[in-house]
Formats: sequence, structure tokens, C-alpha cells
Amino acid sequence: MVSSGFWSRRALVTLIVGTFAPVATLGVVPAGAQPSAPPVTVFAAASLKNAMDDVITTFTARTHVPARASYGASSALARQIEQGAPADVFVSADVDWMDYLARRGLIAPGSRIDLLANHLALIAPVDSKIALRIAPGMPLAAALGPDRLAIAGAEVPAGRYAQASLTALGVWPSVQGKLARAESVRAALAFVARGETPLGVVYDTDAKVEPKVRIVGLFPDSSHPPIIYPAALVGASRNRNGAVFLRFLGGREAAAIFHRYGFQTTPAR
Repeated sequence: MVSSGFWSRRALVTLIVGTFAPVATLGVVPAGAQPSAPPVTVFAAASLKNAMDDVITTFTARTHVPARASYGASSALARQIEQGAPADVFVSADVDWMDYLARRGLIAPGSRIDLLANHLALIAPVDSKIALRIAPGMPLAAALGPDRLAIAGAEVPAGRYAQASLTALGVWPSVQGKLARAESVRAALAFVARGETPLGVVYDTDAKVEPKVRIVGLFPDSSHPPIIYPAALVGASRNRNGAVFLRFLGGREAAAIFHRYGFQTTPAR
């Protein structure tokens, strides 16, 4: 004969299970997200830092999935991924470094999207009196005087865009010996913000988040290849929440954040 105490204990267990079992169906964990997975690790171009930080904060608030970002030159990040660095999503500042990984089979097939577009700007310290009209043959070297022009390194997308534009405008030969090369576009921005160089070439979105610089002018879009930021899942990633983050990245809420920082979404979006 089973004691009444047994049934009392069993009823209590049933009540507890019945109270907490439905939690997963109440939307605490969103559809598609894997709650037990580690945080989503995003390797993103340095120029995205301010906007991407906000995107990640919003993503985590909406999905309860943690995410973190590592920022740097697209060239450096791509090589780190090639060497096995643990990343789930890669966002490059140009198509070339995404192509570099794709040719080596290092991004997930079918995951790549063209996310954003940007513009190239000539900047100066905020209190500088330099005035230049960006046009073919502009006297950039004369404006620099004995000083240097801050631009990102030759392998960094912003550095390549800058060289292409200055070449198209016919002024590259006059300034190529007067460069202060930086490891990333944000490092080039810092050179100008600290007054170490009188002029620099960065994305206009970089200038907009740095109060110590001002935009002298924008380079014609036709003077350099289109500035496109592609995003993709890293092929070696086993974190299923990477796909959740990439979908969010390509959605309207993330687009609104990027627009607030001056980025343009691509026509495909």
C-alpha cells in the first residue's frame, strides 16, 4: 500500500514541473537561437566599431544571445581567420578580403551578403584652417607642406581606396613620398585627431564620430572602387547563433543603427 506521504510529494513535484516547464515557450529564447552556445564572435573592420557596438548591444537585448566583436584592419582580420582564429562572423570593409577567404573555402557557402556602403573623406584637425576643393590636380602636397598625409596601409581597404582616388585625381605622385601609413583606418584617424598630421584620408563615417577632426571634402565616388562592406559566416564556426546574428545584421533594426552613423545600406537591402 502506497502511503499518502508519497502522493503528497509526487503532487508537489508535478506542481513544480508544471510551473516552470513552459518557460521555453514564452519567448525567453528566440526561435533559431541556441542558448547553450558560446557568445557570437564578430571580426569586423575597424571603421565599424561605434555602429557595430550599438548593433551588438541591441542584438543581445532583443535575442538574449551574447555577442562580442574584435576590430581591426580587414586584411589583418582575414589573415587571422585564415590562421584559425575563432570567429563566427566576418564583416570586411571591402570585397577583396572577403574574396580572399572565399577562394580558400573559409566562409560558409551561401552566407555572404553585401551589407553597407561608405564614402571617402579628406579630414583635418577641427581647428585647422586648411581649405581644399577635392578635384583633379588639387594642391594637396602644397597644403601638407613639410608634413605628412595620414592614410591606412597599402593592404588595408581604406588605404587602397585612398591611393586609387588620389591616383585618379592625378595627385598621387606628389604625395606618395609624404605618407604616414597606419595599421587601420581608425589609426589614421587618430593621427589627425592628435594633430600629428595636418590631413588624412578616412571614411566619412570615421570623421563623424571623432569630434577632434573635421571633413575638408569628400572624394568623388567615381574616383575609387565602390566601398562595399560584405558580411559572411566563417566556415569553421560551429556556433549556430552566428547565423542568428547575421540575419539580425542584415535586418531593418541594424540598418537603422548603421544609417544613424552615416553608413548606407546597399541596394540589395
